[in-house]
Amino acid sequence: MNLIKLFIVLFLFIAGSCKTKSEYTIGNKSISRTIKISDDGQLFTSKVDNKIAGKILTPRDNEEFRFRISEGTHIEGSDVVLSSKDFNFKKVINEGSNSLGFLLKNKEHQLEVELYFEVEEGDFYIRKYLKISSKKPVTIERIDVESLSLNDIYQPYQIKQITSQGVAQWRPGLGQPLYGSISATFFGVEFPAADNYVEDKKGYCGYLWGKEIKADEIYTSHKAVIGVGDDPEHIQETFFNYIDRIRIRPFRLQVQYNSWFDFYSGVDKEKFNQSVSKVHQELVEERNVDPLSAYVIDDGWQDVKADWSQKVWKVNSKFDPDFSTSLKRVQLAGSKLGLWLSPGCLFGAQPAVPKLKEQGFETLGKWMSMAGPKYMKSLEDRMLELTNSGVKYFKLDGVFGHLNSREFELHGNQYGLPYMPQLGTDGLSASDPLLNDSKFDELKTYYLVAGTERLMELFKKQHAVDPNVYVVISNGAYLSPWWLMYVDAVWMINAGDAAGGSNRTQELVYRDGVYYDTWQKENTQFPINSIFNHEPKKVKSGESREAFSEYLWMNLSRGTGFVELYIKTPELSESDWDVLAKGLKWVKSVFPYFKRAKLHGGDPKESEVYGYTGWNENGGFISFHNPSDQPQMYNIKLDRKFGLIKGKDQYEVSSPLKNSKEFENKKYGFGDELTISMNPGEVKVLNFH
Repeated sequence: MNLIKLFIVLFLFIAGSCKTKSEYTIGNKSISRTIKISDDGQLFTSKVDNKIAGKILTPRDNEEFRFRISEGTHIEGSDVVLSSKDFNFKKVINEGSNSLGFLLKNKEHQLEVELYFEVEEGDFYIRKYLKISSKKPVTIERIDVESLSLNDIYQPYQIKQITSQGVAQWRPGLGQPLYGSISATFFGVEFPAADNYVEDKKGYCGYLWGKEIKADEIYTSHKAVIGVGDDPEHIQETFFNYIDRIRIRPFRLQVQYNSWFDFYSGVDKEKFNQSVSKVHQELVEERNVDPLSAYVIDDGWQDVKADWSQKVWKVNSKFDPDFSTSLKRVQLAGSKLGLWLSPGCLFGAQPAVPKLKEQGFETLGKWMSMAGPKYMKSLEDRMLELTNSGVKYFKLDGVFGHLNSREFELHGNQYGLPYMPQLGTDGLSASDPLLNDSKFDELKTYYLVAGTERLMELFKKQHAVDPNVYVVISNGAYLSPWWLMYVDAVWMINAGDAAGGSNRTQELVYRDGVYYDTWQKENTQFPINSIFNHEPKKVKSGESREAFSEYLWMNLSRGTGFVELYIKTPELSESDWDVLAKGLKWVKSVFPYFKRAKLHGGDPKESEVYGYTGWNENGGFISFHNPSDQPQMYNIKLDRKFGLIKGKDQYEVSSPLKNSKEFENKKYGFGDELTISMNPGEVKVLNFH
């Protein structure tokens, strides 16, 4: 009898030991996430611990993720929304110090989900992704990798303007993060075309996809991320620190010459070489500026009359077929060669489109499809060839359209893209004004998602060929910070190539007015240090040294690490070259502060004083501009809200301009207030050492 009792006790002990745990935690010293499994087999996040700020997030419901499936985006009434609540936990498939995985099943729809979390020791964020498989073909229309009900979650950027027509009316709102107003957290999907939004205090971090997976095929989602900071008031600062950590290449200073204002499309190798020689002589040899990062041949080198059936983007007779002469010339200048290129074949490449269409390449209307398999493979092959041959910079101008017009794929079924004929797309052109109607937003987003994913593939391969290449996506791009996982800078959107105005003040107000609208009014979450803004511009001489200096320093103080010179080299005077050289030396000296560059002050268009500032532990800079025709006083407080890091006790002040004598030999510390007097139209710049 005693043996029987002993056996029962041993059996119960072993059974209890083998029972699956009901709680799992993954994390490090900054952040942790706790996953629970209920008695009825439901898996959910019970809490996220922000250890930096000492805050705990507790979701209000047990939903972990959700996705929408259907028989196809073109079949009405077939869609079904499933959440984690519709799946039963089956087993743990991975449990390590840096990763955690679970298997979930839905018997009714014959679906399996593998749910993974991962964190690295030094990170302040945790990633999460899904692997979805089905026993039968199914279309996954939308995936919300993260679905969390939190009392403090909010959406800083709330505009959705996916227009086909409209000057400066292009704000898709894709790839923007969500924040926690109390918990000092950020959320999103590491995918430029993600659609992260908040509804009824519930955050959805996901994206439209719209493609079919075959039976037993596994689809791996893009990764969601939850990150934590020390203070909810400065969560954007934390988020930008995260973006700086994950970008494809380190943030760097890129100073270059562009041929456009010298020659427009009339550029050839002889003219280009002359400008390279002139710029190098004036700036590098005579004024000791560092060699430029690149010299760029803009629109005008492509042979749109050639047969592109075997190789797209062939070189016309104005240049060597392999750019050998131009490559040698820029190498003599201690620099690299850059090229303008339009992925969608816009602007000077548009005449090539009709022939490409005849040859079976995928076109939309006037331009090429960013998701067309045949064209994108040819574009990829050509860009990789150019990268491998020594082209170190690419200005990709015309991605999904341009400032005034965009095109979308309405009939993507011909090459595996989502399509929605039920919306009445028959007879509509790719850029039809009717597409401005928000009822088409889902269809348009499917194309942006597909095109973005294809470009991501290209950029990853390009980086593998040359980890030091510099890539800018220009016209027709959109401002998602997660683009920086693939490129170096993004067009600021909704701004013309040349700042309008009859004088320098008006030019600054035009461009800085767009900055103010984008970052202050619209709350765009994108670091201004990685913006392409089409300036500085200098196409004629005759203005005073002071006027050019103030324009140039205000422009450079915006804090972008991408400085492209739009100049007419024969027109510049000795004084102009002097100012330009001094400005570029200043940029090099303050570049370490650009990582944290930000806008401050009022609205330029309302004649309010404004400027830019950037800081690190060792110092910083501040620029000021009074765009009005009246003198103004301006006050600031040198604190964290303004951008300072509490480092040095005192900073000495100097200025690269001659109009700030009142600040000579002054010292300021963290928390001090500063008052500055500004004359009409005046620009001042202060350095803090």
